[in-house]
Amino acid sequence: LIPTLHYSDYVLLLIHNAAEEPRVLCIIQDITSAKTVNERLTLNLPASTTLAKLYEDVAHKAGYVNGTFDLAWGNTPDMTPLDHNSEMSLSDSEFEPGGKRNFLQLTDKDGEQPQIASVTDSSGLDDSSQERFIGPLPRDGSAGCSGDYSSPSYSYSSILNKSDTGYVGLVNQAMTCYLNSLLQTLFMTPEFRNALYNWEFEESEEDPVTSIPYQLQRLFVLLQTSKKRAIETTDVTRSFGWDSSEAWQQHDIQELCRVMFDALEQKWKQTEQADLINQLYQGKLKDYVRCLECGYESWRIDTYLDIPLVIRPFGSSQAYGSVEEALQAFIQPETLDGPNQYFCERCKKKCDARKGLRFLHFPYLLTLQLKRFDFDYTTMHRIKLNDRMTFPEELDMSPFIDVEDEKSPQTESCTDSGAENEGSCHSDQMSNDFSTDDCVDEGICLDSTSSSERMLKPKSLLTFELFSVMVHSGSAAGGHYYACIKSFSDGQWYSFNDQHVSKITQDDIRKTYGGSSGSRGYYSSAFASSTNAYMLIYRLKDPSRNAKCLSVEDFPEHIKKLVQKEKESEEQEKRQREIERNTCKIKLFCMHPVKMMMESKLEVHKDKTLREATEMAYKLMELEGVVPLDCCRLVKYDEFHEYLERSYEGEEDTPMGVLLGGVKSSYMFDLLLETRQPDQVFQPYKPGEVMVKVHVVDLKNETIATPVSVRAYLNQTITEFKQLISQATGLPAETMRVVLERCYNDLRLLYVPNKTLKAEGFFRSNKVFVESSGSTDHQVAFTDSLLWKLLDRHGNTIRLLVLLPEQSPGTLANRTLCQKQQHQGSSASDSQKSSDASDFEHIESPTQEADSNSSLCVAADNRELENRIRATAGSSGGASSDPDNHFACEERSDSEVNNDRSTSSVDSDILSSSHSSDTLCNADSGPIQLANGLDSHSITSSRRSKAHEGKKETWDTAEEDSGTDSEYDDNGKSKAEAQYLYFRAEPCSQDDSFGRDTQKCLVVHVDKRITLAAFKQNLEPYVGVTSTQFKVFRVYANNQEFESVRLNETLSSFSDDNKITIRLGRALKKGEYRVKVYQLLVNEPEPCKFLVDTVFAKGMTVRQSKEELLPQLKEQCKLDLSIDRVRLRKKTWKNPGTVFLDYHVYEEDISISSNWEVFLEVLNEPEKMKSMSQLAVLTRRWSPATMKLGPFQEVILESSSVEELKEKLSEISGIPLENLDFAKGRGTFPCDISVLEIHQDLDWNPKVSTLNVWPLYICDDGAVVFYRDSTEEPMELSEEERNELMKKESSRLLKTGHRVSYSPRKEKALKIYLDGGPAKDPGQD
Repeated sequence: LIPTLHYSDYVLLLIHNAAEEPRVLCIIQDITSAKTVNERLTLNLPASTTLAKLYEDVAHKAGYVNGTFDLAWGNTPDMTPLDHNSEMSLSDSEFEPGGKRNFLQLTDKDGEQPQIASVTDSSGLDDSSQERFIGPLPRDGSAGCSGDYSSPSYSYSSILNKSDTGYVGLVNQAMTCYLNSLLQTLFMTPEFRNALYNWEFEESEEDPVTSIPYQLQRLFVLLQTSKKRAIETTDVTRSFGWDSSEAWQQHDIQELCRVMFDALEQKWKQTEQADLINQLYQGKLKDYVRCLECGYESWRIDTYLDIPLVIRPFGSSQAYGSVEEALQAFIQPETLDGPNQYFCERCKKKCDARKGLRFLHFPYLLTLQLKRFDFDYTTMHRIKLNDRMTFPEELDMSPFIDVEDEKSPQTESCTDSGAENEGSCHSDQMSNDFSTDDCVDEGICLDSTSSSERMLKPKSLLTFELFSVMVHSGSAAGGHYYACIKSFSDGQWYSFNDQHVSKITQDDIRKTYGGSSGSRGYYSSAFASSTNAYMLIYRLKDPSRNAKCLSVEDFPEHIKKLVQKEKESEEQEKRQREIERNTCKIKLFCMHPVKMMMESKLEVHKDKTLREATEMAYKLMELEGVVPLDCCRLVKYDEFHEYLERSYEGEEDTPMGVLLGGVKSSYMFDLLLETRQPDQVFQPYKPGEVMVKVHVVDLKNETIATPVSVRAYLNQTITEFKQLISQATGLPAETMRVVLERCYNDLRLLYVPNKTLKAEGFFRSNKVFVESSGSTDHQVAFTDSLLWKLLDRHGNTIRLLVLLPEQSPGTLANRTLCQKQQHQGSSASDSQKSSDASDFEHIESPTQEADSNSSLCVAADNRELENRIRATAGSSGGASSDPDNHFACEERSDSEVNNDRSTSSVDSDILSSSHSSDTLCNADSGPIQLANGLDSHSITSSRRSKAHEGKKETWDTAEEDSGTDSEYDDNGKSKAEAQYLYFRAEPCSQDDSFGRDTQKCLVVHVDKRITLAAFKQNLEPYVGVTSTQFKVFRVYANNQEFESVRLNETLSSFSDDNKITIRLGRALKKGEYRVKVYQLLVNEPEPCKFLVDTVFAKGMTVRQSKEELLPQLKEQCKLDLSIDRVRLRKKTWKNPGTVFLDYHVYEEDISISSNWEVFLEVLNEPEKMKSMSQLAVLTRRWSPATMKLGPFQEVILESSSVEELKEKLSEISGIPLENLDFAKGRGTFPCDISVLEIHQDLDWNPKVSTLNVWPLYICDDGAVVFYRDSTEEPMELSEEERNELMKKESSRLLKTGHRVSYSPRKEKALKIYLDGGPAKDPGQD
């Protein structure tokens, strides 16, 4: 309910010139109470505004007393408030100008809620100020329509009290200002309001939720009787069948008026109000054509609900200056002469004639629409005309009535040429129509009297008084509506601007004329105010009909009952609001003995005691029967840091409002319902303590234990802290090493005895690792120690769930990891074939011995391996110190590689100069203990050089290979040092599996710094094939799978318990790309058909790729094709593009990327495309005489000449060159368009000589061109045939997905649904 931001209603105007000061957009969230936390208020201020002035403006907007609240940045954890008294400008205080959003939070000051300012007029301005009702609430009396746009916001407190005008506003749902303006106008129309009150709703016949008249009736009752400042319109819009998205659509107020009146007429059928809209708003006019030779006149009668008045005539540089001038232009006849001559029925020839409109009757309520929205044909954009147009308070319509038609009828007969079904009629018939039956419906002719009386009576009754001006502020792209309405009870004008209602004067009305006081030149509107009248409503001055609004005492009985019902509802809402205002809402957590960590929200009245709140939390967390109530307590908790801030000993009877620091919408802390065993005692938590989770590290077994919680003080020294840990863990303090993990992978050894915990960077919640073995490991530098390596590994290890393929070709029982080395060796050889040997890292692999009792080769002692790697990596140039194990530089056969058991695979990573990857394997006779203490086989890999050490790496082909999909990239030069990357796999437990066979699922613990390539090689023994023969798919939400192909990237984007699916299939080698092949079928309903997945390689020619592709198509798709009758071409979504020629080379002539898509087209004859200078165009003949489109035919052009295109089209169609018209198709292939539209809608015969210029822009193969014979006349269709064809075309285009062949983005149509809501159209976009 509180400050609501209406993005659409207030267009943030662009800065018109460079000299104008930049502005700062501030969006403020009020978090001081539950009702305001979901709302926002917005300010658009000059960048020079001071912080002190910002506080003043926010106080004014939110309805608070300045100085009783704080403002803090909303997107940072630091809640330090901005300085109340600072004279620093916003631009100097880190606010970003230029339309960027600056998010702030309005918070309590010193723990107390803001004081609500005393209620004043909604605008806070004096009566003479125009800006009370225009768009924004202004600052310092600045012009509200000058471009200082900010959304009108209101405080929750302000809407609880009615405006001192006595009128109630309407809340803007988001963009419903146009609706609010119309509803307030209808409410302030006595005749409409009284008629609505007299209608009685029958609940037995209709659902009140979907009844538009009933919801309008409820709204009007609330507008008349509510004590609130503003009420919601959501019930009314719900009765329209609108959902919340409609609130974000802005529509034209005149369009809404028409649609709403239609809906009311439908709902009021068979009731007393059935003809209400016509009685009040409908007038009649005559549309005539008169022959200037014989005086013969044909005409038809039209009804209207509003009169559209042109602001500026088409092509004119001058606008009409007044409504009277525009009305005169409306009835001004035009002469039909020259080629526009009219065929006269009496003269039996074409004659000069006069065509025009005459008003016959005016309605009781006259609506004038000023047509301010126009279309600029030079820019092809909608524009708004802001020209000045005056309108009188009293409008005499007698000059515009058709005097001739009020006299006795002429003797000559007149035929009606306007309406097909009316046939012929005479003037006397026309006159009689209005003298008897229809007169009761009209605002002017009320009875059947003589023609002379009728002629006099309208003259005396044709004075209308203005009572509603609906104003639009903004541009054609969007803006804001509000209404200026005169009350008939006291003659006072009021501004109804959404929730704000205020008194205004005649001067304020005159300011809505628009324009500027200067000349009325062509460009005047560009510099005029954008706030001006759009719709005017006048009421006929007729004392016999002019009504007053019903007072509450005079309400019909059913309305009195409705008033009582709404009053009770409002009182109930007020009581509920009072309860809400005194309810503390805070997050509650509980470590449930059965359900583990639970989260809920505790809502407790501020006067409830801690004991009562504990009982409520006990029931909320479903602990009854699980833990006794006296074994539970509430403690202050910080869930983000998992920090127990304090316990509340001895405060069981303290009210929660006091304990929590008042009632707030959100708290900076949470509550934890702590439980204990009956034989345990709760530990007191004192404010100021910090929580430390202590993990004990066992270096010998390489395990890290689960944490023990210890509470310490920030002013304790490291020595005192070690004593504290010693008491908690039993480890000796003398040999203890303590390592603090400050953030991810930031390990800090605490070795200065007298330093305090605060100085070492301890915070609310901390994690430390302790080790007290007294081994020699503490003598080496910390970053070289085994402790550091173990913690580093622990911090980077993630747990992945890997689903293996169902048809795995081998099992772990008959494949050992050592055997996999054969494949790894061969893959190294593959890499060597395409690169110099110096690009490889030469690593000595530890000797391997297969354990006869184990099917897996498992990692040996880590320290031994580590020393071997260091020795290897540290040798000159990265070469092994053992010449026997050096890779041979020359190419080796597969058999040689298979026999070389001492060679390990070399995996590459070109992601950064600090990373390389190599996979090592070592056999050992038994399993080892890992980070979590689980007993399992493991595979250990090596990666990552240490920071600030080792040689600078260089790459011969870094640029070329960066980001490739290649399985085997060139390896970098060796590093000075490397460390292990951890990998361990074990079968899934029942809980971990994907819900499938657990034997096919692995739990893998792996260092996330490993490359995908190394990860795949480690998975080889489990999959049963080499890493080149399987693919890795990452499983996302909703079980969506995406293939991971960037093998030189690490697993750093993965996190614990991510799922991976392994699928068999050839993985990509260096320079290879996965390609999806689709068949292009230009004359099929679905022109794009998927065929196969294949692989294209860099350097391959198009012909080579076709040679590899054709056997695959024969096997998988049963397509037996000839290589000379097949072409490949570019595919952009469904559009066919460039034809690839046989000699084109991928990556050189044709750019190619991951998951590329390509079209395969089967040709009826050998390929005619031989050169890149040729152009392949798809053409299609349109036959207007048969209303049919022919099939697509390809035309090969040697140049981009229009003449050549027309010659080729003439050849294939037989149409003479001079009669051939052509047009480019619109939209995406196949550029479908309705046969009813193609003849007019396409740009036929553009005046260009080449195809590659505007408006054609045909520069590539695959463009669609329609052509026709210009001498062929379109088929004549009856109305029935046209409707039938329209249905067929709609159905055809809907199936092809081209219902609209080309259209710019359209506004959503304004509809009111009489059956409760829109039907879902499956084909709708």
